[in-house]
Amino acid sequence: MAADRLHAQGAAYKPPRPAPMGPLASLVRVIRQGDGDLLSLMPADAYLLPMGPLGYSRRSIQIVNDPALTKPILADPEDIFPKNDLMVGALTPLVGDSMFVSSGSLWRQQRRMIDPAFSHIRLAKAFPSMVGALDDFEVRLQAAAASGQEMSLDLAMGQLTADIICRTVFSASLANDTARDVFESFAFFERSVAHVELVRLIFGKPFDDIPQRADVLEACARIRGHIGRLLDTHLEAGAQFDDIAAAVIAARDLETDTRFTREELIDQLGVFFLAGHETTASALTWAFFIAAMQPAVADKVQAEAVAVVGSGPIEFDHVKRLTYARNVFKEALRLYPPITFIPRVAARATMIGSKKIKRGTMVMIAPWAVHRHQSLWPNPDVFDPDRFLPEREHEIVSGSYIPFGAGPRVCVGAAFATTEATLILARILRTYRIEVQQPELVRPVARLTTRPAQEVMMKVTLRT
Repeated sequence: MAADRLHAQGAAYKPPRPAPMGPLASLVRVIRQGDGDLLSLMPADAYLLPMGPLGYSRRSIQIVNDPALTKPILADPEDIFPKNDLMVGALTPLVGDSMFVSSGSLWRQQRRMIDPAFSHIRLAKAFPSMVGALDDFEVRLQAAAASGQEMSLDLAMGQLTADIICRTVFSASLANDTARDVFESFAFFERSVAHVELVRLIFGKPFDDIPQRADVLEACARIRGHIGRLLDTHLEAGAQFDDIAAAVIAARDLETDTRFTREELIDQLGVFFLAGHETTASALTWAFFIAAMQPAVADKVQAEAVAVVGSGPIEFDHVKRLTYARNVFKEALRLYPPITFIPRVAARATMIGSKKIKRGTMVMIAPWAVHRHQSLWPNPDVFDPDRFLPEREHEIVSGSYIPFGAGPRVCVGAAFATTEATLILARILRTYRIEVQQPELVRPVARLTTRPAQEVMMKVTLRT
């Protein structure tokens, strides 16, 4: 694996991933690692089969990779495949019964109420928030470059994207100590939340209650407390704001004329806040790691930014022309999709293709596996941003690239995240070089999102 990470320049580069093994060997590996990493649990067959059982489980787990089968599951017009009960039980303490975990008629009602808020994700309107947060971030980055101090790449990306989404949702910048507390609390939540316990995954019954540890609930309470304090600035100010938070506060159900309570507002805004920064931060961490390991990639991003913009400010219209930087981000999303798994549960006995599925079966659509599937992608483990050039679009199988999900629940922030990440990559790599410390120790793990097993430390230097 270290050889993959330190591959010679100019050759096909394979960023770190768990080596595929048989089901039993994969299980033994996870037990030995002791960190609940679901990526290491994925058997070699997961990257070969269109659909099949995922190891042994009392409840039965079926992984579905074939886009012809995943599309109707994700569309789910008959509400047969709601959000998986293990995921719902894990996330409820953090985001309540929000639209991220709800299903069926409740989800449709919430979506109707919140739809007007989506207009505030308009890119031209949000772009100044991205630039303002990045301006402040570069001040800290310049200081780190001058001092030579190490920085956590994960934390830096978490702080930056949290500040951007905070400015977009709440019209306020996010204090660094608050961003750090959210980052650390969410990282602890991911490590410790009960849905990743192997014993529960393998031997638990479907639809069982999932009790969470007291320290997990405390981490959720800290995150919700931060969001609640940001929300209260809006509730106390009345109608002074024109942002996502104000739109969600104003949302009402036209049939019942009811509005969200304060706790429900924290639920819904928590989804915007956490999904809006955690997923982008995860993908950017991997994009910068790859750029550090492959200086030719970083140099090409820098050369493109200089050719398109020069040394001046990168404006909104420039971002559309930063093709290579955008494709680096898209390829990082392919290799390290932030949402590693999209789990569903069969609410009743049904069929997937020609296979009978019993009630309670966990139906696992794994962007990680789909994006690395041997029959869907040429050289699937190789980093190749040129896959997304227009002249190669015909190579991409429809439904095989799903970093933002698909169907009616597709992430509405996909364009926002892509614009944000393209801007960040171009601005930082135009000015700075990144050197990862101890890159041989970097490996991905999956719990709720795909992130490094331990923080990636880096040093930054100014380009000359």
